[in-house]
Amino acid sequence: MRSRSYIQEQKLSYQQALASQLVTAVIILNQELTIVYVNPAAEAILNKSLYRLYEVSIETIFANTSICNTRLKQLLTTGQEFTDSDIVVELSESHRFTAEVTASSIEFEKAPHVLLEFKQIDQQKQISLEVFQHQQWLAARDLIKGLAHEIKNPLGGLRGAAQLLSMEINTEQQEYTNMIIEQADRLTNLVDRLLGPNQLPQMQVQNVHGILEKVCQLVSYSNGQKINLLRDYDPSLPAVECDQEKLQQAVLNIVNNAIQAIDEVHDITLKTRIASNKTIHGKRIKLAVQISIIDNGPGIPNKIQDTLFYPMVSGRSNGTGLGLSISQTLINQHQGKLSCHSRPGHTEFTILLPLNQQTLNQSSISQEGTL
Repeated sequence: MRSRSYIQEQKLSYQQALASQLVTAVIILNQELTIVYVNPAAEAILNKSLYRLYEVSIETIFANTSICNTRLKQLLTTGQEFTDSDIVVELSESHRFTAEVTASSIEFEKAPHVLLEFKQIDQQKQISLEVFQHQQWLAARDLIKGLAHEIKNPLGGLRGAAQLLSMEINTEQQEYTNMIIEQADRLTNLVDRLLGPNQLPQMQVQNVHGILEKVCQLVSYSNGQKINLLRDYDPSLPAVECDQEKLQQAVLNIVNNAIQAIDEVHDITLKTRIASNKTIHGKRIKLAVQISIIDNGPGIPNKIQDTLFYPMVSGRSNGTGLGLSISQTLINQHQGKLSCHSRPGHTEFTILLPLNQQTLNQSSISQEGTL
Protein backbone atom coordinates (compact mmCIF):
# COMPACT_ATOMS: atom_id res chain seq x y z
CA MET A 1 0.00 0.00 0.00
CA ARG A 2 1.29 3.43 -0.93
CA SER A 3 2.34 5.76 1.87
CA ARG A 4 0.52 9.01 2.60
CA SER A 5 3.60 11.06 1.59
CA TYR A 6 3.77 9.32 -1.80
CA ILE A 7 0.12 10.01 -2.47
CA GLN A 8 0.63 13.66 -1.51
CA GLU A 9 3.58 13.96 -3.88
CA GLN A 10 1.51 12.44 -6.68
CA LYS A 11 -1.31 14.85 -5.95
CA LEU A 12 1.02 17.86 -6.13
CA SER A 13 2.58 16.51 -9.34
CA TYR A 14 -0.82 16.16 -11.03
CA GLN A 15 -1.90 19.59 -9.79
CA GLN A 16 1.21 21.23 -11.24
CA ALA A 17 0.80 19.40 -14.55
CA LEU A 18 -2.88 20.33 -14.71
CA ALA A 19 -2.16 24.04 -14.10
CA SER A 20 0.35 24.00 -16.94
CA GLN A 21 -2.18 22.51 -19.37
CA LEU A 22 -5.14 24.74 -18.49
CA VAL A 23 -6.47 27.01 -21.25
CA THR A 24 -7.69 29.38 -18.54
CA ALA A 25 -5.04 31.85 -17.39
CA VAL A 26 -4.13 31.51 -13.70
CA ILE A 27 -2.31 33.98 -11.44
CA ILE A 28 -1.54 33.34 -7.76
CA LEU A 29 -0.88 36.29 -5.42
CA ASN A 30 0.61 36.27 -1.95
CA GLN A 31 -0.65 38.32 1.02
CA GLU A 32 1.20 41.39 -0.30
CA LEU A 33 -0.77 40.99 -3.57
CA THR A 34 2.33 40.38 -5.64
CA ILE A 35 2.58 37.60 -8.20
CA VAL A 36 4.14 34.31 -7.08
CA TYR A 37 2.92 32.08 -9.92
CA VAL A 38 1.44 32.29 -13.43
CA ASN A 39 0.64 29.32 -15.64
CA PRO A 40 1.65 29.15 -19.34
CA ALA A 41 -1.78 30.39 -20.47
CA ALA A 42 -1.34 33.55 -18.39
CA GLU A 43 2.19 34.02 -19.74
CA ALA A 44 0.81 33.84 -23.27
CA ILE A 45 -1.95 36.39 -22.68
CA LEU A 46 0.28 38.80 -20.74
CA ASN A 47 3.23 38.35 -23.14
CA LYS A 48 5.56 37.94 -20.16
CA SER A 49 7.19 34.97 -18.45
CA LEU A 50 6.90 34.02 -14.79
CA TYR A 51 10.50 35.19 -14.37
CA ARG A 52 9.53 38.74 -15.41
CA LEU A 53 6.23 38.71 -13.52
CA TYR A 54 7.46 37.24 -10.24
CA GLU A 55 6.84 39.58 -7.26
CA VAL A 56 5.28 42.20 -9.54
CA SER A 57 2.31 44.01 -7.99
CA ILE A 58 -1.02 42.98 -9.49
CA GLU A 59 -1.92 46.69 -9.80
CA THR A 60 0.49 46.97 -12.73
CA ILE A 61 -1.64 44.52 -14.71
CA PHE A 62 -5.18 45.41 -13.65
CA ALA A 63 -4.67 49.17 -13.42
CA ASN A 64 -7.82 51.29 -13.91
CA THR A 65 -10.11 48.26 -13.52
CA SER A 66 -12.47 46.99 -10.83
CA ILE A 67 -9.83 44.44 -9.73
CA CYS A 68 -8.24 46.67 -7.08
CA ASN A 69 -6.15 45.97 -3.98
CA THR A 70 -9.04 46.86 -1.66
CA ARG A 71 -11.27 44.10 -3.05
CA LEU A 72 -8.43 41.56 -3.07
CA LYS A 73 -7.50 42.30 0.57
CA GLN A 74 -11.14 41.91 1.53
CA LEU A 75 -11.10 38.56 -0.28
CA LEU A 76 -8.10 37.43 1.81
CA THR A 77 -9.96 38.41 4.97
CA THR A 78 -13.43 37.04 4.23
CA GLY A 79 -12.72 34.33 1.66
CA GLN A 80 -15.71 35.53 -0.39
CA GLU A 81 -14.90 35.01 -4.08
CA PHE A 82 -16.16 37.30 -6.86
CA THR A 83 -16.37 37.36 -10.66
CA ASP A 84 -16.18 40.40 -12.94
CA SER A 85 -16.78 40.37 -16.68
CA ASP A 86 -15.73 42.85 -19.37
CA ILE A 87 -12.49 43.79 -17.61
CA VAL A 88 -10.36 45.74 -20.10
CA VAL A 89 -6.69 45.00 -19.44
CA GLU A 90 -4.37 47.48 -21.16
CA LEU A 91 -0.74 46.44 -20.81
CA SER A 92 0.43 48.87 -23.47
CA GLU A 93 -1.04 51.00 -26.23
CA SER A 94 -0.82 48.08 -28.66
CA HIS A 95 -1.68 45.26 -26.24
CA ARG A 96 -5.21 45.44 -24.91
CA PHE A 97 -7.72 42.68 -24.28
CA THR A 98 -11.06 42.10 -22.56
CA ALA A 99 -11.29 39.38 -19.93
CA GLU A 100 -13.63 37.71 -17.50
CA VAL A 101 -11.92 37.44 -14.09
CA THR A 102 -12.75 35.22 -11.10
CA ALA A 103 -10.96 35.80 -7.80
CA SER A 104 -10.96 33.23 -4.98
CA SER A 105 -8.98 32.48 -1.84
CA ILE A 106 -6.73 29.41 -1.52
CA GLU A 107 -4.48 28.05 1.23
CA PHE A 108 -0.85 27.65 0.21
CA GLU A 109 2.04 26.94 2.58
CA LYS A 110 -0.28 27.59 5.54
CA ALA A 111 -1.00 31.14 4.34
CA PRO A 112 -3.97 32.57 2.43
CA HIS A 113 -3.32 33.40 -1.21
CA VAL A 114 -5.41 34.89 -4.02
CA LEU A 115 -6.19 32.78 -7.07
CA LEU A 116 -7.10 34.81 -10.16
CA GLU A 117 -8.58 32.95 -13.11
CA PHE A 118 -9.23 34.93 -16.27
CA LYS A 119 -10.00 34.19 -19.87
CA GLN A 120 -9.87 36.43 -22.89
CA ILE A 121 -13.35 37.09 -24.30
CA ASP A 122 -12.58 39.61 -27.07
CA GLN A 123 -13.54 37.30 -29.92
CA GLN A 124 -16.82 36.10 -28.37
CA LYS A 125 -17.71 39.67 -27.39
CA GLN A 126 -16.85 40.99 -30.86
CA ILE A 127 -18.94 38.33 -32.60
CA SER A 128 -21.92 38.95 -30.30
CA LEU A 129 -21.61 42.71 -30.76
CA GLU A 130 -21.38 42.43 -34.55
CA VAL A 131 -24.42 40.14 -34.74
CA PHE A 132 -26.41 42.48 -32.48
CA GLN A 133 -25.39 45.59 -34.43
CA HIS A 134 -26.21 43.89 -37.73
CA GLN A 135 -29.66 42.94 -36.46
CA GLN A 136 -30.22 46.48 -35.20
CA TRP A 137 -29.06 47.91 -38.51
CA LEU A 138 -31.45 45.64 -40.43
CA ALA A 139 -34.30 46.65 -38.12
CA ALA A 140 -33.48 50.34 -38.62
CA ARG A 141 -33.32 49.84 -42.39
CA ASP A 142 -36.73 48.12 -42.44
CA LEU A 143 -38.24 50.86 -40.28
CA ILE A 144 -36.87 53.63 -42.50
CA LYS A 145 -37.99 51.85 -45.67
CA GLY A 146 -41.52 51.61 -44.30
CA LEU A 147 -41.56 55.25 -43.25
CA ALA A 148 -40.00 56.36 -46.54
CA HIS A 149 -42.74 54.69 -48.58
CA GLU A 150 -45.43 56.18 -46.33
CA ILE A 151 -43.91 59.64 -46.86
CA LYS A 152 -43.21 59.27 -50.58
CA ASN A 153 -46.75 58.33 -51.62
CA PRO A 154 -48.51 61.48 -50.27
CA LEU A 155 -45.61 63.64 -51.51
CA GLY A 156 -46.45 62.61 -55.08
CA GLY A 157 -50.09 63.60 -54.57
CA LEU A 158 -49.05 66.87 -52.94
CA ARG A 159 -46.78 67.76 -55.85
CA GLY A 160 -49.44 66.86 -58.43
CA ALA A 161 -52.07 68.94 -56.63
CA ALA A 162 -49.66 71.92 -56.53
CA GLN A 163 -49.04 71.59 -60.28
CA LEU A 164 -52.78 71.55 -61.03
CA LEU A 165 -53.35 74.49 -58.72
CA SER A 166 -50.63 76.54 -60.40
CA MET A 167 -52.59 76.38 -63.69
CA GLU A 168 -55.64 77.95 -62.04
CA ILE A 169 -54.03 80.90 -60.27
CA ASN A 170 -52.27 84.08 -61.34
CA THR A 171 -48.53 84.50 -61.79
CA GLU A 172 -47.93 86.13 -58.38
CA GLN A 173 -49.62 83.26 -56.53
CA GLN A 174 -47.67 80.68 -58.49
CA GLU A 175 -44.67 81.56 -56.32
CA TYR A 176 -46.30 79.60 -53.50
CA THR A 177 -47.11 76.53 -55.59
CA ASN A 178 -43.58 76.55 -57.02
CA MET A 179 -42.24 76.48 -53.46
CA ILE A 180 -44.50 73.52 -52.63
CA ILE A 181 -43.27 71.66 -55.73
CA GLU A 182 -39.62 72.49 -54.96
CA GLN A 183 -39.85 71.28 -51.35
CA ALA A 184 -41.77 68.15 -52.39
CA ASP A 185 -38.96 67.33 -54.86
CA ARG A 186 -36.35 67.94 -52.14
CA LEU A 187 -38.12 65.60 -49.73
CA THR A 188 -38.58 62.97 -52.44
CA ASN A 189 -34.84 63.10 -53.15
CA LEU A 190 -34.09 62.73 -49.44
CA VAL A 191 -36.42 59.74 -49.18
CA ASP A 192 -34.76 58.11 -52.20
CA ARG A 193 -31.38 58.53 -50.53
CA LEU A 194 -32.74 57.07 -47.29
CA LEU A 195 -33.98 54.02 -49.17
CA GLY A 196 -30.47 53.55 -50.51
CA PRO A 197 -29.42 51.46 -53.51
CA ASN A 198 -32.10 48.96 -54.49
CA GLN A 199 -30.50 47.38 -57.56
CA LEU A 200 -28.80 44.01 -57.17
CA PRO A 201 -25.03 44.09 -57.73
CA GLN A 202 -23.66 42.99 -61.09
CA MET A 203 -20.94 40.64 -59.88
CA GLN A 204 -17.76 40.19 -61.88
CA VAL A 205 -14.25 39.12 -60.97
CA GLN A 206 -12.30 42.34 -60.40
CA ASN A 207 -8.92 43.52 -59.19
CA VAL A 208 -9.67 45.67 -56.13
CA HIS A 209 -6.52 47.74 -56.66
CA GLY A 210 -7.93 49.10 -59.91
CA ILE A 211 -11.09 50.13 -58.05
CA LEU A 212 -9.07 51.80 -55.29
CA GLU A 213 -6.95 53.67 -57.82
CA LYS A 214 -10.12 55.02 -59.41
CA VAL A 215 -11.21 56.27 -55.97
CA CYS A 216 -7.83 57.98 -55.49
CA GLN A 217 -8.19 59.64 -58.90
CA LEU A 218 -11.69 60.94 -58.11
CA VAL A 219 -10.61 62.24 -54.69
CA SER A 220 -7.56 64.02 -56.15
CA TYR A 221 -9.82 65.87 -58.60
CA SER A 222 -12.36 67.02 -56.04
CA ASN A 223 -10.21 67.44 -52.92
CA GLY A 224 -9.07 70.99 -52.26
CA GLN A 225 -7.46 70.20 -48.90
CA LYS A 226 -3.92 69.01 -48.44
CA ILE A 227 -4.72 65.36 -47.86
CA ASN A 228 -1.97 62.81 -48.45
CA LEU A 229 -3.40 59.69 -50.08
CA LEU A 230 -1.07 56.78 -49.34
CA ARG A 231 -1.18 53.26 -50.80
CA ASP A 232 -0.21 50.09 -48.97
CA TYR A 233 -1.23 47.35 -51.39
CA ASP A 234 -0.56 43.63 -51.31
CA PRO A 235 0.40 42.86 -54.93
CA SER A 236 -0.30 39.14 -54.45
CA LEU A 237 -3.94 39.79 -53.59
CA PRO A 238 -6.30 37.61 -55.66
CA ALA A 239 -9.17 39.09 -57.66
CA VAL A 240 -12.56 39.21 -55.96
CA GLU A 241 -16.10 38.86 -57.28
CA CYS A 242 -17.79 42.24 -56.85
CA ASP A 243 -19.77 45.02 -58.48
CA GLN A 244 -17.11 47.54 -59.51
CA GLU A 245 -19.35 50.62 -59.34
CA LYS A 246 -20.95 49.70 -56.01
CA LEU A 247 -17.64 48.84 -54.33
CA GLN A 248 -16.11 52.03 -55.69
CA GLN A 249 -19.03 54.05 -54.28
CA ALA A 250 -18.71 52.36 -50.87
CA VAL A 251 -14.99 53.15 -50.59
CA LEU A 252 -15.46 56.68 -51.98
CA ASN A 253 -18.11 57.45 -49.34
CA ILE A 254 -15.74 56.35 -46.57
CA VAL A 255 -12.80 58.34 -47.96
CA ASN A 256 -14.94 61.47 -48.41
CA ASN A 257 -16.25 61.04 -44.88
CA ALA A 258 -12.67 60.93 -43.60
CA ILE A 259 -11.72 64.03 -45.60
CA GLN A 260 -14.67 65.98 -44.19
CA ALA A 261 -13.66 65.02 -40.64
CA ILE A 262 -10.09 66.25 -41.12
CA ASP A 263 -9.31 69.94 -40.69
CA GLU A 264 -5.55 70.03 -41.13
CA VAL A 265 -2.91 68.19 -43.15
CA HIS A 266 -3.40 64.49 -42.50
CA ASP A 267 -2.82 61.13 -44.17
CA ILE A 268 -5.40 58.71 -45.54
CA THR A 269 -4.04 55.25 -46.26
CA LEU A 270 -5.68 52.66 -48.51
CA LYS A 271 -4.41 49.25 -47.44
CA THR A 272 -5.14 45.78 -48.83
CA ARG A 273 -4.38 42.41 -47.31
CA ILE A 274 -5.60 38.83 -47.42
CA ALA A 275 -7.48 37.83 -44.25
CA SER A 276 -8.11 34.29 -43.03
CA ASN A 277 -10.57 32.72 -40.59
CA LYS A 278 -12.84 35.75 -40.22
CA THR A 279 -16.42 35.86 -39.00
CA ILE A 280 -18.91 37.75 -41.17
CA HIS A 281 -22.38 38.09 -39.65
CA GLY A 282 -21.97 34.91 -37.63
CA LYS A 283 -20.52 32.82 -40.48
CA ARG A 284 -16.93 31.59 -40.52
CA ILE A 285 -15.06 32.66 -43.68
CA LYS A 286 -11.81 30.91 -44.53
CA LEU A 287 -10.40 33.60 -46.84
CA ALA A 288 -11.38 37.19 -47.53
CA VAL A 289 -9.99 40.30 -49.17
CA GLN A 290 -9.49 43.01 -46.57
CA ILE A 291 -9.57 46.67 -47.57
CA SER A 292 -8.66 49.19 -44.87
CA ILE A 293 -9.20 52.95 -45.06
CA ILE A 294 -7.06 54.53 -42.35
CA ASP A 295 -6.71 58.17 -41.32
CA ASN A 296 -4.81 59.89 -38.52
CA GLY A 297 -7.47 62.50 -37.83
CA PRO A 298 -9.28 63.36 -34.57
CA GLY A 299 -11.29 60.13 -34.45
CA ILE A 300 -15.01 59.39 -34.18
CA PRO A 301 -16.88 60.46 -31.00
CA ASN A 302 -17.47 57.51 -28.67
CA LYS A 303 -21.19 58.27 -28.35
CA ILE A 304 -21.90 57.46 -32.02
CA GLN A 305 -19.44 54.62 -32.64
CA ASP A 306 -22.00 51.88 -31.94
CA THR A 307 -24.59 53.49 -34.25
CA LEU A 308 -22.19 54.86 -36.85
CA PHE A 309 -23.70 52.94 -39.79
CA TYR A 310 -27.31 53.76 -38.96
CA PRO A 311 -29.07 56.21 -41.30
CA MET A 312 -29.12 59.87 -40.20
CA VAL A 313 -26.25 59.38 -37.70
CA SER A 314 -23.39 61.84 -38.20
CA GLY A 315 -20.57 63.30 -36.13
CA ARG A 316 -20.73 66.59 -38.06
CA SER A 317 -23.31 69.31 -37.48
CA ASN A 318 -23.89 69.66 -41.23
CA GLY A 319 -23.70 65.96 -42.04
CA THR A 320 -26.61 63.94 -43.45
CA GLY A 321 -25.54 60.62 -41.95
CA LEU A 322 -26.28 58.75 -45.19
CA GLY A 323 -22.82 58.10 -46.69
CA LEU A 324 -21.71 55.38 -44.26
CA SER A 325 -25.19 53.85 -44.16
CA ILE A 326 -25.15 53.53 -47.96
CA SER A 327 -21.64 52.03 -47.81
CA GLN A 328 -22.87 49.46 -45.29
CA THR A 329 -25.77 48.55 -47.61
CA LEU A 330 -23.44 48.18 -50.60
CA ILE A 331 -20.99 45.96 -48.70
CA ASN A 332 -23.85 43.83 -47.35
CA GLN A 333 -25.00 43.29 -50.93
CA HIS A 334 -21.58 41.69 -51.51
CA GLN A 335 -22.12 39.36 -48.49
CA GLY A 336 -19.27 41.26 -46.86
CA LYS A 337 -18.73 43.22 -43.68
CA LEU A 338 -17.90 46.86 -42.96
CA SER A 339 -16.58 47.70 -39.50
CA CYS A 340 -14.80 50.57 -37.80
CA HIS A 341 -12.32 51.03 -34.97
CA SER A 342 -11.53 54.58 -33.93
CA ARG A 343 -9.52 56.47 -31.35
CA PRO A 344 -7.92 59.93 -31.50
CA GLY A 345 -5.17 59.83 -34.10
CA HIS A 346 -6.29 56.57 -35.71
CA THR A 347 -9.56 55.69 -37.42
CA GLU A 348 -9.75 52.51 -39.47
CA PHE A 349 -12.66 51.34 -41.59
CA THR A 350 -12.30 47.70 -42.64
CA ILE A 351 -14.11 46.05 -45.54
CA LEU A 352 -14.10 42.24 -45.72
CA LEU A 353 -15.12 40.62 -49.01
CA PRO A 354 -15.31 36.81 -48.85
CA LEU A 355 -13.42 34.73 -51.40
CA ASN A 356 -14.80 31.45 -52.68
CA GLN A 357 -12.86 28.65 -54.34
CA GLN A 358 -14.33 29.39 -57.78
CA THR A 359 -13.12 33.00 -57.62
CA LEU A 360 -9.67 31.86 -56.50
CA ASN A 361 -9.49 29.42 -59.42
CA GLN A 362 -10.52 32.13 -61.90
CA SER A 363 -7.97 34.50 -60.40
CA SER A 364 -5.15 31.96 -60.66
CA ILE A 365 -6.06 31.17 -64.29
CA SER A 366 -6.08 34.88 -65.22
CA GLN A 367 -2.71 35.37 -63.47
CA GLU A 368 -1.25 32.40 -65.37
CA GLY A 369 -2.51 33.90 -68.62
CA THR A 370 -0.57 37.12 -67.99
CA LEU A 371 2.73 35.33 -67.37
